[in-house]
Amino acid sequence: MSETQKQQKQQEQSKVRGDHCLNVFVSHELKTSLKELAQKYDRTTADIVRAVLRIGIPMMEGLSQAEEVMVREYVQLFRKLRQVKALKEI
Repeated sequence: MSETQKQQKQQEQSKVRGDHCLNVFVSHELKTSLKELAQKYDRTTADIVRAVLRIGIPMMEGLSQAEEVMVREYVQLFRKLRQVKALKEI
């Protein structure tokens, strides 16, 4: 068996053995909310968690990008104001 075949077989086995699973500790309130949503819409808690993650990840990425832009622009504004103050002192 070649080396690449061995690696491929190991990757397939690791997928089966739970490499794709995620254990997350959440507050009791959040778990209760997720369970209530699942019961309300007749879905499993896992389905609700997957949906929340699918929806929430792009939102989180957008928020993080917006935050980066805000910080960058704030730093630029601060530098400009500092330059103006330095010019006034001259």
